[in-house]
Amino acid sequence: MDEDLDYEALPNSPTHVNMIAGALAGITEHALMYPVDSIKTRMQMQSQTPFSSSSSVSAAIARISSAEGASALWRGVTSVIIGAGPAHALSFGVYEFMKERFCPDGESSSVLGWAAAGACATIAHDGLMTPFDVIKQRMQIESGARFSGLQSCASHILKTEGLRAFYVSYPTTLLMNIPFHMIHFSSYEYVKKSLNPTGEYDPKSHCVAGGLAGGMAAALTTPLDVVKTVLQTKGSSEDAAVRNVKGLNDAVALIRRQSGWRGFFRGIGPRVMTHVPATAISWTTYEFLKIWFVGTPEKPAKVSVASSVVLPFRKLECEKGCNCSSVSSNAV
Repeated sequence: MDEDLDYEALPNSPTHVNMIAGALAGITEHALMYPVDSIKTRMQMQSQTPFSSSSSVSAAIARISSAEGASALWRGVTSVIIGAGPAHALSFGVYEFMKERFCPDGESSSVLGWAAAGACATIAHDGLMTPFDVIKQRMQIESGARFSGLQSCASHILKTEGLRAFYVSYPTTLLMNIPFHMIHFSSYEYVKKSLNPTGEYDPKSHCVAGGLAGGMAAALTTPLDVVKTVLQTKGSSEDAAVRNVKGLNDAVALIRRQSGWRGFFRGIGPRVMTHVPATAISWTTYEFLKIWFVGTPEKPAKVSVASSVVLPFRKLECEKGCNCSSVSSNAV
């Protein structure tokens, strides 16, 4: 790809391109970083297992691999992949749509606008993703080995705890993810523009900005992530106190009572380790796919006739006959 491409001068990608790129980026980041996320979940559980109390990610991986097999680190990955595709499609689609509204007239430096767009994206994303996240975490813990798959786990939760169990952590998830994504999206845009003031297409700036933004947001919101994990896994706990937790306030009080203030930062290492490469991968993939699908004035989008059934858009010459980058919603 041309190193001198004026990336910021390209027209805004249509919504369906943002959604497709977002879906593929989300699946990529979650799938690649899933084993570390599994370690984080076990560390954050409000129990006294050796896995949850491990201070070292490598030690936790060794223990789990030895006791349950390496495949245990991937248990539940199907749930997050199925959920991440549509949830991230919705998230990036809403973000780009709202960013245009909060940052009108091509405003290029609006931290509050980026943050507000990120908050809107979070509400849409979490409404769809939370049930899949509940299933994922139930399968990630040691007792998740009893489930044969996503459907088995979902059926068990529905039968024993009811539909409410899939959304018991939703308020906490929003309370965590709204500030997370406000920090994440605004930091990404700010750092990206600082690293790449010329606006040329530069994968390195996307990668570095994404990693820094994700790591910072993950570290600052770890306490709420611990609370969310307690709420989402309480149905599988053998501790009566954990099982009796009803909501956010109960979970906070329980963690404070059993583990002290340090308990709210349990799993911060693997959480940051997950988000730094995950968000770097996500933003780099997302920005690349957007430009790959839409193309540039010099290089048309690489969309073949066969792929037009799945990706029904292409570059057209505008009515004036110039070689601009208009995008059509019609099939090739």
